Amino acid sequence: MFYEQLSILNLNYYYGCHPLNLRSFLKCDPYYEDFNSKFSINISKPKIKDQEPTNRRRVLDKILKKISEKDLPGKAYFQQYMRHKYRRNCKPKTLLSSFTALGLFLSFYKNTGKDYLEQLTREDIEAFIEHEQDRGLKPASIRTRLCALYAFISFLIENKVVDHELLERKLKVKLPDMLPRAINPDEIKLLLSVIGHTRNRAMILLLLRTGMRIGELLNTKVIDLDLREQKVMIYQAHKTDVGRVVYYSDDAQEALVVWLKKRDPFKDRLFYGQGRDSLGYEAARTMFKKYLEKAALLYKGYTLHCLRHTFASELLNAGMRLECLQVLMGHTSVEVTRRYARLTDRTREEEYFKAMTIIQRGEIDGHYQLDH
Repeated sequence: MFYEQLSILNLNYYYGCHPLNLRSFLKCDPYYEDFNSKFSINISKPKIKDQEPTNRRRVLDKILKKISEKDLPGKAYFQQYMRHKYRRNCKPKTLLSSFTALGLFLSFYKNTGKDYLEQLTREDIEAFIEHEQDRGLKPASIRTRLCALYAFISFLIENKVVDHELLERKLKVKLPDMLPRAINPDEIKLLLSVIGHTRNRAMILLLLRTGMRIGELLNTKVIDLDLREQKVMIYQAHKTDVGRVVYYSDDAQEALVVWLKKRDPFKDRLFYGQGRDSLGYEAARTMFKKYLEKAALLYKGYTLHCLRHTFASELLNAGMRLECLQVLMGHTSVEVTRRYARLTDRTREEEYFKAMTIIQRGEIDGHYQLDH
């Protein structure tokens, strides 16, 4: 390389570490800086782009702006609490849920004629619950808002705004303890028989064989798959933020390989929509509903989440222990997993039919003796 071509910038020019003409004091090549070179010298400092705010930050700013525009009692504490939840690394949906619940409560509280949170009593909380029930909200929704309200009250107690007696006897909303909604094995076979689309068949089988939540599946990337060991790495669960590993069966592997051969290799997500890099929940729900209608099962009211229930019930029927199933399902408590045991209690079923057989045999024998 010729020395004339070495007339490039010393990187120290950007940071002002020495004068521009330093090389001019050294009259020998290759240290001499040729300012007549065809290479332009740009001595301006590089501009550093401002970092864009995260989605969580944008949600927080939007919430704080809405709070400032409303005339609510304890508005300053409300804003402090939302910042407190942001610092605790709560998800955007959690921030929005707390904002909605507390906004409704404080609006109701103001309509009762109270302007200061120091006046808050247990009767105000009871009246708010009755108000939400009169609006026709489901018990689960009321319970969620009540939990958000009590979390806010705990924050107020820490800041010496209200008395700790508000937490001594918490109000509770009784929820229905329903059985999980699993799909009958014969109906599963019927449903799979009408799915001919390569991508959709792989999606349905993965949900059915792994017990993944639909949000977890839609966020799965190709690099999260291990085809050799037939498992999916969920590094951060969509709902609980807890990572886990799930496994899938041979039929799901077969459907998945067929889809991998057809999918666009430049897409990061495992499943994506037409002309998009991802697939939304509403599109997946519509797809599942279409196949239910095609299989004449739409009247059953099944949802995508029922595939997760079916996965759990089938594994329990096959003899899997609750502790193992809890980890596969990503449940934080074994009591949640125990609900599936009520659905699949083979021992109780066998005992019932055994006893009923004895009863019916005794009735038949009694009728036989009377007839003779």
